[in-house]
Amino acid sequence: MNKRLFFITVSLFCFSSQAQKETETDTITRTATIIHTANGNEVSFTPETPTLNQIAGAPKAFYSHYWEFGDGHYSTEENPKHVYKHKGDYDVRLWATNNYDTGKPPTTRPKKITISNVDTEYKDTASMEEDFLLKRNREPVPAEDMVVIMSYKNKKNYVTNGKLYLFYNELKYKADNFEWIETRTHHNEKKILTEALAYTHETDNENTYLASLENTLYKTAQVLQDSTEKMNLPLTLQESKSFYKNWSLLEFSNMQPNEERNIFVSLKTTPEMLKDTSAIISVRGIYVPDASYDNHKVKDMEMEIVTSHDPNKMSSNGTFMNYRLVRFKNLKYKIKFQNNGEGPANTIRLETDIPDMLDKSTLKVLDMYPKCDICPKREVLYSCLDTTFTDTQAIFTFKNIYLPGSEQKNVKEYDSTKGFVKYSIKFAKDFHKQKTKSRTAIIFDKNDPIITNYSTTRFLPGISIGAKTGYNAFSNLKNSESYFFGATLSPYKSYRWYWQVEFMNNFHNYDSEMKIQERLIEDSPQGLRLLERTTTNASYENMDWDIPVLIRYNVNNYIGLGAGLQNTFSLSEKQDQSVLIELFEGDKPDVPVFDSETSNIKTSDSFTNLRTGLLFEATAGFARIGPSLGARYILNFENDFNYWQFYAIWKF
Repeated sequence: MNKRLFFITVSLFCFSSQAQKETETDTITRTATIIHTANGNEVSFTPETPTLNQIAGAPKAFYSHYWEFGDGHYSTEENPKHVYKHKGDYDVRLWATNNYDTGKPPTTRPKKITISNVDTEYKDTASMEEDFLLKRNREPVPAEDMVVIMSYKNKKNYVTNGKLYLFYNELKYKADNFEWIETRTHHNEKKILTEALAYTHETDNENTYLASLENTLYKTAQVLQDSTEKMNLPLTLQESKSFYKNWSLLEFSNMQPNEERNIFVSLKTTPEMLKDTSAIISVRGIYVPDASYDNHKVKDMEMEIVTSHDPNKMSSNGTFMNYRLVRFKNLKYKIKFQNNGEGPANTIRLETDIPDMLDKSTLKVLDMYPKCDICPKREVLYSCLDTTFTDTQAIFTFKNIYLPGSEQKNVKEYDSTKGFVKYSIKFAKDFHKQKTKSRTAIIFDKNDPIITNYSTTRFLPGISIGAKTGYNAFSNLKNSESYFFGATLSPYKSYRWYWQVEFMNNFHNYDSEMKIQERLIEDSPQGLRLLERTTTNASYENMDWDIPVLIRYNVNNYIGLGAGLQNTFSLSEKQDQSVLIELFEGDKPDVPVFDSETSNIKTSDSFTNLRTGLLFEATAGFARIGPSLGARYILNFENDFNYWQFYAIWKF
């Protein structure tokens, strides 16, 4: 009976623990559910989303929504209504994005709905002003998925067959930023091999070509093309391949005049993607509206990497820059903001940090939203963007505008509540290789400022190779002559601290100190008392390799200091030794010599005589790049090999 009671108790405890564990797991998983109400072919959709976890100090948290209706149409409304054209089964998808929320976006399972009756009239109205657009449902966050929408339109007056390219994963980043998950098409678009041939026509002469992505051209016949679009498709493709690692190609057919279509591409942002919340990455779309011609449109979609979905942020294209080439580069910054109020904003003020290394006088506004003119120097009543400066900031002020709030009544499109300023700026004449940090205070009307993330620019380390030559002065060696030449390796034009590795080839000649040894010979063959004296002289001819590793510090543009460790070994060591043996009668070395004998011994060896020591140095000249002179003291851990080194170096 006791055993049975014990068994029941243990079982209940395990069941309770398991149930508690499952409950905890369920609370961690965030899911959103699709609720729909159908009235024939008109369907209303409502999302059921989990409670938001407000970021402390941020504006009120909210969800933005992106719906795919399964028939090639989509919406960004919270509660959309959609009219289906045909009967059938459709997979509806929802992506809810949590803004100003500390957790991950909720996941949603696709929901299959069935349309049995077509009662409501379907109105297929054209809405695109352009013939090719790229959009996305959210900004990229590491280890989250996102959707790229490729919208295209046939503006020709005839039925067309064409192509769509999507390039992704920029070559300048070591890790892939995206993984292609799925392509959802609704008009029989077909994915084809990216190395396939594209039938194209040349405009400027009487030939047409069959153009390959491998730069192979085959002549065919002449056909005229629309000169208002880009012409050289093979050049555009090769150019795109030089910027991106991956691409996909889709073919479409039987597209009617004025018809609009959408293709949906799910991309998963990899955990290894660039984890810099101020970095701008991009994808590129190329639209070939008619496969018989080279005419095409190119769209680059820039995206800001974020760690959480915050509509107010600052980003830059200068995440990683090559310092050698950056002097003539224009940095581009983008400040994005969203009005999360219950009413419209009439004045928006952006107070943006400008680092000292940038030249404020070169700042140029490239684009903005709301679209408006640049303010003149006088006061005006129309909408405009004013730019003023302080010692450390640029201040952009939208005046007399209307930007609706996301909580405003009857506002359904969250995109209409967003704005941005995009500007370029150049480096100042004298700037150093150090990262910069900028952020923006965003002020809507008279509300408290919202502070964005830091936008950081960094320089790639780069490599500087230097040529070095000089003289080694050994004060404790006799008749020492030592010269060297070699090369150095260090980061290019570092600002303050940096590492340096060197390799030097030394040619060193010196003599050892004369050695004299004496001994008495009491019973010599001659029966005399003799004194034997042995005198040894040696000279050395060495070729040594030095491998110093040191840390250096640039005091300013002209003075540098360094300290480190040096290893030296003799690659080749030749020794010429002379031994003189003299005999004197008696116990003193008096002249004349009773007898003498001289012998010479020559030896050679290699990879011997390993020495390790500390080094300390100072340089004067052009500390970061160019020529300079230096003095170094090497403190060896062996006697008689402490020495000074005087040298000239030129870093490239």
